[in-house]
Amino acid sequence: MAGRQRLAAVAVVVLLTSGLSGCGGGGEAPATPSGSPTPTSASPSAASPSAHAKPTDRSPHGVLLSAQLAMQTARRAKVSYRLGADAGSGPLFWQPKTALQIKRSTPAEAEQLIVVDTVAYQGGDTATAARQGGKHWERFTVPPDADGHKEVPYAGLIDLLNPVEALTAATAEGTVPEFVGEEKFEDSTVEHYRVTTTAEKYAAAQTQLTQSRRDGLRAALAPGGSLSLTLDLWLNDKDQLVRLQRTGSGDSGQADDSVLYTDLAGALLSAQAPAETDTVDTGVRTVSPLAR
Repeated sequence: MAGRQRLAAVAVVVLLTSGLSGCGGGGEAPATPSGSPTPTSASPSAASPSAHAKPTDRSPHGVLLSAQLAMQTARRAKVSYRLGADAGSGPLFWQPKTALQIKRSTPAEAEQLIVVDTVAYQGGDTATAARQGGKHWERFTVPPDADGHKEVPYAGLIDLLNPVEALTAATAEGTVPEFVGEEKFEDSTVEHYRVTTTAEKYAAAQTQLTQSRRDGLRAALAPGGSLSLTLDLWLNDKDQLVRLQRTGSGDSGQADDSVLYTDLAGALLSAQAPAETDTVDTGVRTVSPLAR
């Protein structure tokens, strides 16, 4: 009888322990982020990624895997970015097809850029209208790849903004994610993670891309010859990426990029081609991976 009582007590302890370990965040989505996070704790920890790491594992590597799935599910967000000296904002769709509609906030060839799958539109400003007889948009495509497949215009820019690609690089084999700590981001608390990699490894991790596009991404990541990259990633309480920062240095240049993600999975986000009556087809153009 006493033995059964002891077994029952052990079972209760086990159940209580399991229940406590299963508790976690799951509240409402935080407010739209802007600016920079403010540290609330400084308890860095690193964990070597295991081949058995899973999204339910709350190690740094497991959390970033969970974030990768969360962003795959979100499919879209409004992005506000600064890539070196270039900046802009607008909706980005990364799944199931690529779509981007941004308004540049720094000087560029045209004020606005729209990409819908394999077709791009530039313009939306008076300068384009003056050049094109009153029509505000120029429509164009880019040359196909070596295998004849249609390419996405401004792929270098899109790949730099794509949160799933950043998280794929952060969880690639050989990376050692580090939990930096909890920080305040506007009215919410976010978790800050850090990963060290290289432009070459970042691009190589994107096995879903063609080789030519991976080559373009590598060039976009290291325009000044940067060799090493540090990825700083801030996640909300749903493991969604709300801020990405890439910094790097090499023998002949530096990288300094920042992307904010808001309105994740927003139902009202859209990226649409302009009216055909306001568009001039300018044929095929070659767009550098460094084009912003």
